[in-house]
Amino acid sequence: MPNSVEIATNWLVTAGLRPTRQRLALAELLVGDGNHRHVTAESLFESAKDRGAAVSLATVYNTLRAFCDAGVLQEITVDGSKSYFDTNTHDHPHFYHENEARLSDAPSEELVIKQLPTAPDGFEIASVDVVIRLRKV
Repeated sequence: MPNSVEIATNWLVTAGLRPTRQRLALAELLVGDGNHRHVTAESLFESAKDRGAAVSLATVYNTLRAFCDAGVLQEITVDGSKSYFDTNTHDHPHFYHENEARLSDAPSEELVIKQLPTAPDGFEIASVDVVIRLRKV
C-alpha cells in the first residue's frame, strides 16, 4: 500500500509537475490519504502550517493555480469571489452550505438538466457548473 508521500508524488508526476518540497507538502495534504476534498487557499495554508510545512500563503495560491492549470484540481467559485479547490476533477454538482461556508459534492445521478440554451454564434459550451446553495432551517 503506497504511503501519503508516494501518493502525492505520483499525483504530481502524472500531471507533469515537478515535485518540489512545497508542492509535495501541499499535494500530500490534498490527496495523500486517497480521498477527495474541497479546500480554500486559506484552509490549505492553515493545514500546512499545522503540519509544520514552510509555505507562505502566496505560495499556496500559486501552487493551487499550477495544480488547476495542470488539470489535477478544479476551481469552484462561489459568490464571484470565494474560490474552493476540488481534487475531484470530473464534472459533478456541488452543495454550498451557506451557514458553514463549506462546499461538498452533490449526487450527480440525481441532477437532471433537460436542455441548455444554444450558445451564441462562434461559441461552444465548454462546461456547466452547478452549485446548489443550502441554508439551515
